[in-house]
Amino acid sequence: MAAVMTCGIDWHPSLAALPFSPIREMFNTAAGMDDVIHLSIGQPDFPTPPHIIDAFIEALRAGKTRYELDAGLPELRTAVAGCYNRLYGLRLDPENVLITTGCCQAMYMALSGAVKPGMKVIYVEPVFVLAHIIAMAGAVPHPILTTADDGYQVDPQQIIDAMDADTCAVMLNSPGNPTGTVYGRQSIEAICDEATRRGIALISDEVYDRLVLDDGDYASVLNSAPSLDNVIMASSVSKTYSMAGLRLGWLISSRENIVALQRYHMFISATESTPAQWAGVAALQGDQGCVKQMVDQYRLRRDRVVQLTDEAPHLTGYRPGGAFFIMPSLPAGADGFDLAMRMLHEIRVCTIPGGAFGESCTNALRISYATPVETIDAAFERMVPWLRRQSF
Repeated sequence: MAAVMTCGIDWHPSLAALPFSPIREMFNTAAGMDDVIHLSIGQPDFPTPPHIIDAFIEALRAGKTRYELDAGLPELRTAVAGCYNRLYGLRLDPENVLITTGCCQAMYMALSGAVKPGMKVIYVEPVFVLAHIIAMAGAVPHPILTTADDGYQVDPQQIIDAMDADTCAVMLNSPGNPTGTVYGRQSIEAICDEATRRGIALISDEVYDRLVLDDGDYASVLNSAPSLDNVIMASSVSKTYSMAGLRLGWLISSRENIVALQRYHMFISATESTPAQWAGVAALQGDQGCVKQMVDQYRLRRDRVVQLTDEAPHLTGYRPGGAFFIMPSLPAGADGFDLAMRMLHEIRVCTIPGGAFGESCTNALRISYATPVETIDAAFERMVPWLRRQSF
């Protein structure tokens, strides 16, 4: 019998074109080292609040381990709608909510479902890796560039000017990953109004919406857009309640849009973890003091890392308004990946190179302050003298 020759799977071109993540490369390299200080982790370092853990365990013991309804546990859909109604004075119904496996799945569904092949999707760079989904869906990525010099704030007029007959969607992320930047209400409303007028889908990643560190009126697309007809908002319990490993999120939109996304959802995960959904109910309907405690700590850490960044050589910082990230820039032309990797090898401090978040920010480093102040101080004690020795 003749031998069968094979060269392996001939992958879909969109999958073959996906780059290997510099984030994973940093983590994988650091995993083989001792005495590494991580300023790289994109998840809360706080324990999940006890009442949420108790609800998860109680659901398991009560035998709540079977499939739930495909749109989500009714009690959780009600809890999500109620949460945003309290926060923003809205009148959402459970039918405005679709439960997903975390915010990443929610954004994947929104982007791949709402964009059109060959049409333009506008987004703000630096941007989390979800931007790759735009190209996978056959659409044309159109970045609007921002810089550390301006605190990565976007000029809404740039987004509006980029809208045309070939634009099918605008993607927003505030507070942002990797920058921690929070956009002002005037900016969000201007973008929402023009997108609505043109019938352009507005897809907003608001997973850090409860981690806003300064007083003021937070602008969600939910309380900024004229209606939900062309709005899809994604969020989750991962960051707000330190539940990242429970993989639970949601989409909010008009009832008609949720029905369309629900059909899509059936072919991706069908339904989410039932015990995790009961834990989500406890998180959203329980004591919110745990959220305030985390935000208070993030604010102290933010203030410290801003001070240290300002004092460090070769770093241009700013004051992020939310999440737990800052992304200072290096001198123009610097190779952030090379510098981050050398810093990891030479002084055992792990950051994320800015090139993971767009071609315009390769001369930057994302620093996470989802770690105690003592750890932040220890990292900068290594970084400052090392940076001082670098030449650009």
